[in-house]
Amino acid sequence: MLNWIRQFDIFCFLDNHQYRIQPYSIECIVATGVKRMIRGDAGNSLKQLQVFIDKRPSWLFGHLSYDLKNEIEGLSSNHPDHIHFPDFFFFEPESIIQLTGSEMIIEGEEPEKIYASIISCTAELPVIREPFTIESRLQQQEYCSIINQLKNHIQRGDCYEINFCQEFFVTDTIIQPIHVFNQLNHISPNPFAALYRLGDKWLICASPERFLKRSGSKILSQPIKGTSKRILENRELDELNKEYLHLSNKEKSENVMVVDLVRNDLSKICEEGSVYVEELFGIYSFPQVHQMISTISGTLKEQITFIDIIKAAFPMGSMTGAPKRNVLKLIEKYEKSKRGIFSGAVGYISPNGDFDFNVVIRSLMYNQSNRYLSFQTGSGITFYSDAEKEYEECILKARAIKSALEIL
Repeated sequence: MLNWIRQFDIFCFLDNHQYRIQPYSIECIVATGVKRMIRGDAGNSLKQLQVFIDKRPSWLFGHLSYDLKNEIEGLSSNHPDHIHFPDFFFFEPESIIQLTGSEMIIEGEEPEKIYASIISCTAELPVIREPFTIESRLQQQEYCSIINQLKNHIQRGDCYEINFCQEFFVTDTIIQPIHVFNQLNHISPNPFAALYRLGDKWLICASPERFLKRSGSKILSQPIKGTSKRILENRELDELNKEYLHLSNKEKSENVMVVDLVRNDLSKICEEGSVYVEELFGIYSFPQVHQMISTISGTLKEQITFIDIIKAAFPMGSMTGAPKRNVLKLIEKYEKSKRGIFSGAVGYISPNGDFDFNVVIRSLMYNQSNRYLSFQTGSGITFYSDAEKEYEECILKARAIKSALEIL
């Protein structure tokens, strides 16, 4: 199927790799071709998106970029952006293919023809290998200096927690995104993986995190805060690292701050008294790391629209911090690159208005035209953060991506 979708300039491929993180949903889905589409950049574009959604019930796939914060919060961004995803993009596909267990469901014209085309599409393109050097916007010393400045902001009461990210990049390089996606998901399969193409712009995503899922009147968010290293070659040490995460006051403090922020966001759009924490400090293991995940849900008020929900909850608390507007300003002050689609969300809206979106982390962004490759990693900074350890956490989160690139 991945070979088959090469022919399309716009597609969205979502795969949960059969993880049973509740609420469990579609195992694998791909949307190709375009019946209609909408793109926008921060301004009054969210109103146009709601009109587009309301025009007719249909499947819609697409993304929300982090910099929609500028429209939602009345802010601005001046950092360089070499990838150039729009602030949002959604499309109604011509065909949708779902893999659920042993069944393939094809929606679209001439499904038998589509199936035959997929089955016959087995030839892979030869892999192009070019030498490249991964560069960083921040050297370790400068990174640690910024973390200590952020801790000073926390001490002054400007914020309680802030998610700070750094960019790694490669210039003037050629990759084959589908091959890289296969390599990344072989090394690090995760429940919210995505391969997303918008013309010359590619997102290669191995995200473990859900942003928001709507099922009828229920809305649910599952923020991740808290990380420890996997040691797969030593089960005993691996369990000790997992136990560390379970017992760490520092990791729990990060998590509970984000939980409180998400509860506050959801309370703006949910019935009074309906927002509650279904799971606090859940520990989940992924190929590279153990993660602390909490689940918060609520019952939506009547007449709440998709854009009402996004304005209340976006950007997600796990990638910003608290209080949200203050940290958005600090992020803009101290980071060196525009986040763009990174720490945004990719997913779908179904014809009945239900939706599911991930958090775009553990991801590569690639612009095929200017041959620029980028990935970002970050961590939650609190007063108790150690700058050196936060830097090590960023490098740990980047390990799978670097490995996927190194074996090209």
